[in-house]
Amino acid sequence: MAALRTPALAFLLVFAALGDRARAQGPATGPPPAKNVILMIADGFGPASRTMARAVAERELALDDILVGTCSTYSADSLVTDSAAAATALACGIKTINGAIGVDPAIQPVATLLEAFESQSRSTGIVTTTQITHATPAAFSAHVRIRTMTRAIGEQQLRQGIEVLFGGGTPFHAPSDGGRPNLRALAIEAGYRIVTDRAAFDELEETPVLAIFSSEHMAFEIDRDPLAQPSLAEMTRKALDLLDGDEAGFFLVVEGGRIDHAGHGNDPAAHVADILAYDDAVAVALEFARADGNTLVVSTADHETGGMTLGRAIDGLAVYAWDPEILRRVRGSLGRMAAEIMASEDWEAALGEWTGITDLTAEERAALALAVAAGDLRGALGRFLNRRAGIGWTTGGHTGVDVELFAFGPGSERFRGTHDNAELGRLLAELQGFDMPALTRALGADEGR
Repeated sequence: MAALRTPALAFLLVFAALGDRARAQGPATGPPPAKNVILMIADGFGPASRTMARAVAERELALDDILVGTCSTYSADSLVTDSAAAATALACGIKTINGAIGVDPAIQPVATLLEAFESQSRSTGIVTTTQITHATPAAFSAHVRIRTMTRAIGEQQLRQGIEVLFGGGTPFHAPSDGGRPNLRALAIEAGYRIVTDRAAFDELEETPVLAIFSSEHMAFEIDRDPLAQPSLAEMTRKALDLLDGDEAGFFLVVEGGRIDHAGHGNDPAAHVADILAYDDAVAVALEFARADGNTLVVSTADHETGGMTLGRAIDGLAVYAWDPEILRRVRGSLGRMAAEIMASEDWEAALGEWTGITDLTAEERAALALAVAAGDLRGALGRFLNRRAGIGWTTGGHTGVDVELFAFGPGSERFRGTHDNAELGRLLAELQGFDMPALTRALGADEGR
């Protein structure tokens, strides 16, 4: 890493200077072009992921109609960002170091778009399939030096006045800490109605509300029980119903967070299922925006995860093909399928039931049988499915590739072309007429009291 540091930082400085070109303007004057803003973030969603989803679904995506450009994702200290730094760029319009949440590289708090909307008494909401205190939602609603400070993140989120919080929540299920009340108790004290089941969620009509559907992250879409957990599209629709009554407008952040987790696990079926669930949520947002006429919808990713390729080398030879039909037949995430197959009396029959593949080669059967005997099927199952589908992965982490940018509604023309993620945050603030430096100064004064 040391050998890469100097040229990498030099690149960052040059690119940052280029990114501050004509769009480094002050806040706009007059009314904003859009009263409402829906910012959608597909965590870990790269260009190949959209191609994969379209092929598996055998249809165009809602996203396809609103593609306007691309977005770079590097952080202040690395050409490969993490979610914390990338989401902070979108939320605050600045570059920060990997791991940092809502703070600059010197760990000084920087005002977020959500706080800017709240400063004008406009409604806000966060919808995610991850824990509510996870990196992306946290970057819009908290200021901490490292993303693992989930208790502090949760406390700050509850003080923000956010009207709608939907997702998972380990910190909200944790017991009291050293005499301090747990976050559920703090949420009740802050006036939140807490919802933990699907039936109560469906009946929601008032805010503020905190809906927590799992003790950790919500289920992968491919594993989701619709009677227990709403889909991302359903949560988005409910959030819009609840926020739409604010005459001053609202700001809603929607994250498809488990796209990223499937990418980390090189799990192609879970990855594509969560992408299609995210696209359904985009369709809900666009339906609202088209009917409303005063709503800007922006969608992007914080980074790409997995370095996925459609087409790969097999046994050292390039294969000019991949097979989406393999993924259409899969019925679960790698983790769930591995557990179910391992628990069955006939692993090969169970494999056929979960994957739709019954014509194992001798080599495949031997490799999978060895993994079953070792009690560690997940990795072998992933290699088997990816090889069958012709899908390659270069990493279990993030990559530095540019991601795609989508926009619709008043002001969407400003997002055309190649942008940087921090530039997107500044542009969203500019379109609303927010003075983010002034808000940051006020935030610093608040922190000092």
